[in-house]
Amino acid sequence: MWVTAYFAIIVLLALCVGLEFTARRLTPPQSTPTAVANPAFRRFQSIFLRAYLLALWADWLQGPYLYKLYRHYSFLESQIAILYVCGLASCVLFAPFSGWLPQALGRRQTCLLFCVSYSACCLTKLSRDYFVLIVGRILGGLSTSLLSTTFEAWYVYRHVEVHDFPKEWIPSTFNKVATWNHGLAVGAGLVANLLAEWLHLGPVAPFLLAVPCLGCCSWLVLTDWGKEEAERGSEGDKQTLILGAANGGVARLSAKERFSRSCHDGLRCLLSDRRVLLLGGVQALFESVLYIFVFLWTPVLDPHGPPLGIVFSCLMAASMVGSLLYRLATSTRYRLQPGQVLCLAVLMAFFSFFMLTFSTVPGQPRPHDSFLAFLLLELACGLYFPAVSFLQGRVIPEEKRAGVLSWFRLPLHLLACLGLLALHGEVSGTGGGEGGGGSRHMFGGCAVMMLAALMAVISLFTLSRNDTDLRLEGCRGEGEME
Repeated sequence: MWVTAYFAIIVLLALCVGLEFTARRLTPPQSTPTAVANPAFRRFQSIFLRAYLLALWADWLQGPYLYKLYRHYSFLESQIAILYVCGLASCVLFAPFSGWLPQALGRRQTCLLFCVSYSACCLTKLSRDYFVLIVGRILGGLSTSLLSTTFEAWYVYRHVEVHDFPKEWIPSTFNKVATWNHGLAVGAGLVANLLAEWLHLGPVAPFLLAVPCLGCCSWLVLTDWGKEEAERGSEGDKQTLILGAANGGVARLSAKERFSRSCHDGLRCLLSDRRVLLLGGVQALFESVLYIFVFLWTPVLDPHGPPLGIVFSCLMAASMVGSLLYRLATSTRYRLQPGQVLCLAVLMAFFSFFMLTFSTVPGQPRPHDSFLAFLLLELACGLYFPAVSFLQGRVIPEEKRAGVLSWFRLPLHLLACLGLLALHGEVSGTGGGEGGGGSRHMFGGCAVMMLAALMAVISLFTLSRNDTDLRLEGCRGEGEME
């Protein structure tokens, strides 16, 4: 496995470079020339990216060795499953508030709260006390919820409301984020492996490195973002929003009322449009099994001695390959539609979990086959996220998107929690360990969920077969990551 992992990362990185050059040749940059030439926009974009990419880097550093750290502390797999469930449950609990907090505290202040809570989460990893680690997982759930909403909320608000830049320029920034995000993930695995294994600092080292990164992020938010707000004006009154009423008057809504209205409008949109409901079902099923995969890949491979940081980089590089293949597939040369790519991604994920049910048979593990299946799953993820992002942008009205996506995440996290609790019960009841029947049965359950997601994709594809809103105009779509 050691040789396989290093060989795989070399091949995957070479493939990424080759696909990137091919994609650039077939799909020339789509950025608006005015945006590129506008120095005020480029300065504002740079201020945002410096802080946000540091936050993403700190987040990725914690991926490769989380499970390994808990095993290093001699916790059982069932105990580790509960720790993961605590993290997911806190995501369910805090996800609705992550949209409300920026309105109540202010967007920049909520970004600072993210840095503080995530730093505290990392520092709890120094403790071997189970209760402290549970607190760390809860803080991690809060931080993850804030990371997925708050930074983007600050950028979009100031882009549109303060600088008055065209909304059409927003995708150029988040396309850059998506491109850098893949590279950061691959680099995080390499750096984590360097610290934990090459320098023999142990699995806690990547978490400690994340703390100064978060400190630098908070410093940039305080200084660069503070100067930006001082020059251009602050957010104004965070507590209220003036909306035009039906009778021509105004209604003053508090942050709490805005949040309640957003959730209500999101639920009504979800239930009134079958396309939105099917897309939400696909997202809940697909992404919930990814959380289960995040828990299971380490115990499946770790007994066979691979360098976990390198394996993590391989998985992220495979996702990058999928993202580049999406760009090629939707280019003017191949002209595949995002709905077709989404169907292919779900089918690949189903086949990956189907393979894993045979490669994780108790007493007869086949780690190389499992590793190949994991790479295939990440390749499917690279195709899935830009495709589903495009469809969400076309199906969900922009003013209701935040509320609808909040409802999407609720079943997503609940399904992942139920899956991990089922694994915890099976492991606890049988006394099984890594690579035991519990993992195999869970992979079988994930395959069934992928089959259900595939049926939902086919239904969506059939329902909107002649819907021009879900088709690309001309060349390719907006393939940015979530």
